[in-house]
Amino acid sequence: MPVTHKALDEAPIGESAPILDIVDETFIRARRPDVAMAVRERWATWWPSLTLQVYMDRGWDGMRWTVTGDVVGSAEIWLEEHTPGVLLHHYLRADPTRPGSAYEPRAVGSSRRAQRQIARLRRRYVHAWKKIAWSLKDELERDARQHR
Repeated sequence: MPVTHKALDEAPIGESAPILDIVDETFIRARRPDVAMAVRERWATWWPSLTLQVYMDRGWDGMRWTVTGDVVGSAEIWLEEHTPGVLLHHYLRADPTRPGSAYEPRAVGSSRRAQRQIARLRRRYVHAWKKIAWSLKDELERDARQHR
């Protein structure tokens, strides 16, 4: 059966791509161990409306989390050596949750209103992440310049 928009709209939650599928890359001119330590020390404060549970600590390569709260799904930071610094890859794959639940995804309609709500939610997480990434970049690059 060919895939159609109608078939995608009717797919049960969990059987299609997550509503939020955010991918970002930020170059940081700093040593990978320094970036990894900063991530390890701060990740718990980055998303106050979410609960992140580490399910894979990859050391200098990054971390993976399960995510619950306003959205439910997974998040990852992958630190890729990229001389003379590090590419910080960020992934958030999640669905909004039902009101009153931190775990149960809510059904999202295909109306224009629903699509605007999804776009606002996506922008909220993208903008929040960019503030985090740029703040981390500014701090670590400033520290790296001071230690040259």
